[in-house]
Amino acid sequence: MQAVFLDYQSLDQNDLDFSGLSQVFSHLALFASTSPEDVLSRIQNVDVVMTNKVKLDAAVLKQCPQLKLILISATGTNNVDLAQARAQGIVVCNCQGYGTAAVAQHTLMLMLNLATSFLKYDRAVREGKWQQAQQFCLLDFPISELSGKTLGIVGFGELGQAVAKLAEAFGMKILVAQLPNRPSVQGRMALDELLSQVDFLSLHCPLTDETRDLIAEAELSKMKPSAFLINCARGGIVNEAALKASLINKTIAGAATDVLSVEPPVAGNLLLDDDSIPNLIITPHSAWGSVDARQRIVTQMIENLLAFQQGQPIRQVN
Repeated sequence: MQAVFLDYQSLDQNDLDFSGLSQVFSHLALFASTSPEDVLSRIQNVDVVMTNKVKLDAAVLKQCPQLKLILISATGTNNVDLAQARAQGIVVCNCQGYGTAAVAQHTLMLMLNLATSFLKYDRAVREGKWQQAQQFCLLDFPISELSGKTLGIVGFGELGQAVAKLAEAFGMKILVAQLPNRPSVQGRMALDELLSQVDFLSLHCPLTDETRDLIAEAELSKMKPSAFLINCARGGIVNEAALKASLINKTIAGAATDVLSVEPPVAGNLLLDDDSIPNLIITPHSAWGSVDARQRIVTQMIENLLAFQQGQPIRQVN
């Protein structure tokens, strides 16, 4: 089978083993990235297309009658017109659950950074503040323990549960929010009720019409002034203007996010463009990207191909 990977550099940083993937195709063309103008010429004569974020819309798919299989090297499928693929008999498979451990540990890392003022202490040492101290230690910034604190989790699927397991190992109490417009689940709390009780609020729900701006000014105002917000889900779940204001006004103690409303933020972002925002940590949507997680994606794409060849597709999304 002839195959092409349109944006392999979104997955591989020269640290993955692609040999297994190469062996299952008669020919595999790897492109670091692909512009919209080049998509059609690169996929028109292949049987299998692999893509992470490159868009495959109906207009392009209609010109590829020989295409049999699309392997998405991610969970999200919004870059592929699934209805058109189904109409043409093209099977579309994604990858699932590959980054659970990576995102969970990243979430705890952000929580620990906020709880211990880690970045502030690191900066102080680099600036020579410890060398100038009158005693053996610096205690210029607040340090709190996770043990005994309450963690609120919004989105209690595989990721939320993995975060809860790690947090419990630190001695934290777990509260789970009931998502809006979802069937009620016993033991879960209304978000408005949960907000005032948590010391940390961690988001792990998908971005939908119901969850867009789920955390905005009204919700932030209900949190403790000592509470921290962590977002390793999607940028649009948190209203960024409201978050900026809440940090400047000390409505909450701090926040850490691995996501922004537009990624990459080529036109800037109000959370990035103001150095005066206190106690804000931003990482570049890297929570998922451990070597282990990215190698699992390669493995799952091979599994998806082999299952397709046997006439029993797995992880099919259309």
